[in-house]
Amino acid sequence: MKHIQIKTDNSKKRHFGFLLMQNFSLIAYASAIETLRLANHVKGEEIYTWDTITPNDNVVEASNGLEFKNYKNLNEVDVYETLFVCGGNNIRNYWTQSIGRWLHLQDTKGTALGSLCTGAYILGRAGLLDGYRCTMHWDHLAATREEFPHLLLSNDIYELDRNRYTCAGGTACIDMMHHLLTQHHGRQLAAAVSEKLMVDHIRSIGDPQRIPLRLQIGSQPKLIEAVRLMEANLEECLTPHELADYVGVSKRQLERLFKSHLECTPMQYYLRLRLNNARRLLIQSELSIREISLSCGFKTWGHFSKTYKDRFAISPRTERNLIASHIKKLPD
Repeated sequence: MKHIQIKTDNSKKRHFGFLLMQNFSLIAYASAIETLRLANHVKGEEIYTWDTITPNDNVVEASNGLEFKNYKNLNEVDVYETLFVCGGNNIRNYWTQSIGRWLHLQDTKGTALGSLCTGAYILGRAGLLDGYRCTMHWDHLAATREEFPHLLLSNDIYELDRNRYTCAGGTACIDMMHHLLTQHHGRQLAAAVSEKLMVDHIRSIGDPQRIPLRLQIGSQPKLIEAVRLMEANLEECLTPHELADYVGVSKRQLERLFKSHLECTPMQYYLRLRLNNARRLLIQSELSIREISLSCGFKTWGHFSKTYKDRFAISPRTERNLIASHIKKLPD
């Protein structure tokens, strides 16, 4: 799908909103607003203004424990050109129908909607990302895809699709805001802001979130291809012979590649991928433990439970119960 460019109007003062969800990522939020602040500084005039919004009058706590007082709540906000939902860990726990209704109201007023880190979950739950390319932090992609299989979720650091601006979070927010600055006020201002931030390389739409395996292990195309096949086949697992055949090497050659560069056998690496995916689904989704075990390639509950406990020192059922008890303690 082609990304539609944002119309440029250098004379317009732009008003942004940032809705802070409980447990939001502070680095994502700070990266975004500091980029706007420095744009004002470099330009020598106030070309951006912004509000920080909280869902209600309660204090909002960032994922690192810092507390943010109520600035404006949903009943006190202005009309924004762009509104970002700022998410973090356990984002599913903080969805409410009132937030969904409020976001729909903003949409009807012509507000462009965006998200930082896992904020795309809130927009997706509200039905405001249907038909749009979008993204979120890679650690939450698997669970979100399970819950919303119709969403056009990508692995890229950010997505700009018409009036939806979604970002994976962290320092990737600087990259996305650089893109917006360029569209609004040109490359010269955007470059000057990046220099102030001491960012010497700006990534673009299409750049992946995670460090490619080739940068970790060097040029090993056969090994990289084998890992990609594993990642694409977590539910119906490939055998060592199948992996070797697809990649075009012998089984023994494939084992040597894994031992030499990843210090494990192909099946040990494959099991690690499946268990890591299972843990993400266990923590972030409402799938049953049996459904999770099957979706990660485990044929029996007993085998899944044992291997999970061996890796994480806790059984999947105990971990799910701890999550459930934590949710019950959350304030309404």
